[in-house]
Amino acid sequence: MKIIMLGAPGAGKGTQAKMIADKYQIPHISTGDIFRSNIKSGTELGMEAKKYMDQGQLVPDELTVKILLDRVANEDCKNGYVLDGFPRTIPQATVLENALNDLNESIDFAIDVAVADEVIINRMSGRRACVACGATYHIVNIPPAVEGICDRCNSELILRDDDQEETVKNRLKVYHDQTQPLIDFYTQRNVLHAVDGTLSLNEVFDKIIEILGE
Repeated sequence: MKIIMLGAPGAGKGTQAKMIADKYQIPHISTGDIFRSNIKSGTELGMEAKKYMDQGQLVPDELTVKILLDRVANEDCKNGYVLDGFPRTIPQATVLENALNDLNESIDFAIDVAVADEVIINRMSGRRACVACGATYHIVNIPPAVEGICDRCNSELILRDDDQEETVKNRLKVYHDQTQPLIDFYTQRNVLHAVDGTLSLNEVFDKIIEILGE
């Protein structure tokens, strides 16, 4: 079972991807993790990617897919995998599709965790993170016992730059411009399934399991 997770930043797709991976005993694969692993191991593909990253450039789609295919060729992927964070654009999806076609493989499910922009803005701008231990809170959903203070280590809680309202709005614009078209791409291939990401964590997961099957 080969699954792609789609959804705007803050929609909760990463959390759902991990839950899917745990239930079906398949790897949760993030391109960021693959890059870091290859660079740390000093692989040829990793070193090639590092050249671009060191210059602040995006790693070319073809190289990203090579690194991805190298990862999914491992034994732990024989029953499938969950891709989180890739593809992000139509060109990336096309390169991935062509590479899988060459292996007589294809994506089985593209799960879109759908959440309205205003909900995401409220979610992310309400996040608070501990400057010391990294624990995360939400001023409405998961508030600390004492406002502005971490329950674990009594350090200060901050609003991270990534969660500032204007930053979130910019990230959502990039998502709609670049990633939203993937909804149509995978709809045309009859593998797109949308779930309501405003439901509770477990309710969203239950909806995904209904789609994937036991």
